[in-house]
Amino acid sequence: MIRTPLRPLARILAARSKGENPDAIERENIRLRHEDMRDRSRLRAEGRLLVLGVFFFCAFTVVGARMSLLSASEPEEPQAAASGAAILAQRSDIVDRNGRILATNLTTHSLYAQPPIMIDKAKVARELALIFPDLKEETLLKQFESPRKFLWIKKKLSPEQKQLVHDIGDPGLMFGPREMRLYPNGKLAAHILGGASFGREGVHSAEVIGTAGVEKAFDGFLRDPAEEGRPLQLSIDLTVQSAARSVLYSGMKLMNAKGAAAVLMDVHTGEIVTMISLPDFDPNTRPPIATKGDASDSPLFNRAVQGLYELGSTFKIFAVSQALEEKLVSPTTMINTKGPLTWGKFRIRDFHNYGPELSVTDVIVESSNIGTARIAMQIGAERQQQFLGKLGLLEPTQVELVEAAGSKPLTPRQWSELSTMTISYGHGLSASPLHLASAYATILNGGTRIKPTLLKQNARQNGDRVVSENTSAVARDMLRAVVTRGTASFGEVKGYMVGGKTGTADKPKENGGGYYKDKVIATFASVFPANDPKYVLIVTLDEPSENSGKEPRRTAGWTAVPVAAEMIRRMAPLLGLRPQIEPLVPVEVTLTSN
Repeated sequence: MIRTPLRPLARILAARSKGENPDAIERENIRLRHEDMRDRSRLRAEGRLLVLGVFFFCAFTVVGARMSLLSASEPEEPQAAASGAAILAQRSDIVDRNGRILATNLTTHSLYAQPPIMIDKAKVARELALIFPDLKEETLLKQFESPRKFLWIKKKLSPEQKQLVHDIGDPGLMFGPREMRLYPNGKLAAHILGGASFGREGVHSAEVIGTAGVEKAFDGFLRDPAEEGRPLQLSIDLTVQSAARSVLYSGMKLMNAKGAAAVLMDVHTGEIVTMISLPDFDPNTRPPIATKGDASDSPLFNRAVQGLYELGSTFKIFAVSQALEEKLVSPTTMINTKGPLTWGKFRIRDFHNYGPELSVTDVIVESSNIGTARIAMQIGAERQQQFLGKLGLLEPTQVELVEAAGSKPLTPRQWSELSTMTISYGHGLSASPLHLASAYATILNGGTRIKPTLLKQNARQNGDRVVSENTSAVARDMLRAVVTRGTASFGEVKGYMVGGKTGTADKPKENGGGYYKDKVIATFASVFPANDPKYVLIVTLDEPSENSGKEPRRTAGWTAVPVAAEMIRRMAPLLGLRPQIEPLVPVEVTLTSN
């Protein structure tokens, strides 16, 4: 910037020549310079004030708009932001084969405390102890008076409990929204569903994860956002499950059994329509895992899947079916049943003396251990082992339950000829009721391998052929005869042509050393209708005793059979099966001449 000199030489010389005072020129220039500086400062200040005014106008406009927005919105608690992955609480429903809810989600609240901002800690502890009987006033007060700044009190609250806590009115008690898993049918299908609990937890949400059953087996599917809430559809029928559990529970009590299990399976699709294990539990309040005692006594134990039992004479149809398939015998082949059958120091006996011989059919009808053992001797250990393997009796079932993987059948260390004989009538090999159901379905559905499933199916399974259709038909006829004139006479249900096989096995002692004399596992493996099989039903009672007579009766014919018959009587109409008149067996008439 070029500044004008205060005493320009030309003007000074001119002023002196005229006799004027040169200092006046300097004073005038100083005045003009100061006026110029003042004008520029004023313009600069006015610009700054304009910018500042525009800034304050915009700021007050934004604040006013935000206040208007807040005044029009619903009031809510402020939420602190937290780093890390978001907790996904949403979980898909589980439904039965008809779309009825088995497991769903319920929006609820959790209760937590911040002791530093509590007003009256003693009052809060006292009031909470009254609302929640499982909480102790002394423990709560001790926790409130500790240095802790955060404390979980309840992970789940009912609406009534939330209101009662709200009425306490202390600012140190706070609620957090979350979802919980709800099982509206209570104990029904408890062992199938398993249960769920909370995984990662935050104040405002919690991750719901499966802990057992299909909840754990399909945990990834149920939590997958890509499924968009698509429900998991199971094969079980809620109505049939309810009716079956009611009958089985009554039968267990009537027969004085400590436990019971039942499996109803479609013989063509492998769908498990009903699976029950008693005693059971409510998955809404799943009990803790037992840390002592026998695990099988816990209500969490799934007897139908995890229970490995010697299933007694129900295995006899496997030996006979294999012998028929390999053309070793026919239904009318006579088998030596004179006893006892001696092998080394061991003796095999029948429950009754059935005479010197029985036909193969009557070996099944009368349930002869000796006759079955002699048939097994013709088969041999290696071929028997291969056949039972084809039936799935030597490996865990592939049903969609996490508990199934650990339920591998117990087989002898050395498969000797004695093992071959005893296994043929259900001793020396322990399997679950579900194993038995799938094996019976395989033998009786026409002879193709069936694998059990808890998922609804739309078509029949196309498994490997295990026996021919002719062998399958003969086996069904034999099982039908067991009900009409054999050990399962109490199993007859008019109109449904029930066939089946009883099995009574002594329970082994827990620590080895033989078997109990007064404790048995009683099983009835049945099929209906026998002439056109649709379903297989396995009913197992643990330590039953029918005490209406002079002496306790523990055999399956007196215990498991009548319970199974009542279950079929109740379930068959619900399954859409109409009672039918049993077709007569054709009789050949031969004309002779005089």
